[in-house]
Amino acid sequence: MNGDVAGSLFTSTYRNVKLAGKAPPATNLNGTGSCFDTTSLSPARAGAHKMLEVGREELPVWSKSTLSYKYPSAKPNPSGFLKKGDGELIKTRTGALEEVKPIPPSAGAYKRRENPPNTAFRRFYERGDLPIAVDHRGSKNMIAWKVDIEKLDYHHYLPIFFDGIREVQEPYRFLAVKGVEDMLRVGGSKILPVIPQLIIPIKTALNTRDHSVMCITLQLLQKLVLSADLVGEALVPYYRQILPIFNLYKNKNKNLGDGIDYGQKNYDCLGELIADTLALFEQKGGDDAFINIKYMVPTYESSVNYA
Repeated sequence: MNGDVAGSLFTSTYRNVKLAGKAPPATNLNGTGSCFDTTSLSPARAGAHKMLEVGREELPVWSKSTLSYKYPSAKPNPSGFLKKGDGELIKTRTGALEEVKPIPPSAGAYKRRENPPNTAFRRFYERGDLPIAVDHRGSKNMIAWKVDIEKLDYHHYLPIFFDGIREVQEPYRFLAVKGVEDMLRVGGSKILPVIPQLIIPIKTALNTRDHSVMCITLQLLQKLVLSADLVGEALVPYYRQILPIFNLYKNKNKNLGDGIDYGQKNYDCLGELIADTLALFEQKGGDDAFINIKYMVPTYESSVNYA
């Protein structure tokens, strides 16, 4: 497990932009709809499923005569009458058009979904309600907390920070991820009562289908399970909200053949992250963890040796 998730974001951005020459991440800070921003927000909801936009003429219809689905026939052509010489074509059936069978549209299960910048974390940060600021250092950035983390109200602040982990713009992404890490590090017994309030932000971040957001969420889930006692058991009733995405992406591994993956230190392989997270869920989830994981992820194999 990566020790510093927020610090790795800074180094990976520097490596990709400065060294590899890739395009820098978006720096547009608009889109919150707050009093500090005049950009109009889109009505899209984060992680929402888009309905398939298919016209009625493109859908097959049920035929009672043939008991099968067929595409509706086009309007008859007034000039399409039988001409001299066409009788031979009808006899030999040459030149007849092949019947086009209906092809179902793509479901888009792995397609990236909407992720509008309307997080509660961004709104609270722009209003100045969060006691944090970016502390720029030489090797990596840190958070300058204006109050002691132990004195924070975790019921109020921890769900707000978790809601910001789906941010893709700076400095919101760094502040949210680093804030979650700092609060989980020193939270102790304050974390367990807040677990029910963290499920919706975690589920929303996973439902965006954005690989970078999902990798960050999975790493923070591992830190959440290890942050305090009984947290892993408290997550078991919420497996039905979290694990469907795990089942969808558990085989998303890097197929390099006989090559070597030199980027393992980045910990950005979804299949590997999901396997490690599920194993941690089983180890820390108590006696009922395995059967609940198996119910949502049928191909999961136990990682606990009871011998």
